[in-house]
Amino acid sequence: MMKTLIPSAAALLLLAGVGVAAAEDVIVTTQPQAVVITPEERTVIREYVHRNPLASINLLGVELNIGSTLPDTVELREVPDTRYRYTVVGDRTVLVDPGTRRVVEVIE
Repeated sequence: MMKTLIPSAAALLLLAGVGVAAAEDVIVTTQPQAVVITPEERTVIREYVHRNPLASINLLGVELNIGSTLPDTVELREVPDTRYRYTVVGDRTVLVDPGTRRVVEVIE
């Protein structure tokens, strides 16, 4: 009986190791995808934002960087002919992906 148990235990450990290795291959990263804004889009966005300024809001506890997520309470304005929205937070104009509400660019 012991002769059967040892190979079976070894096979089980081997299969468990393969399962763990396979699981490591399917880990999904939570890093935001890089957003590519064409030079033409950037020009359209900058011109529109400068012609249509918004009042700045303050968000306590929100670190404003690319990839930061804005709360649902923040109103986002549409930038025509693009898929993005914008708002002004702490005197900084930010471009936002409306689907994720993540900041994709800080417009200087």
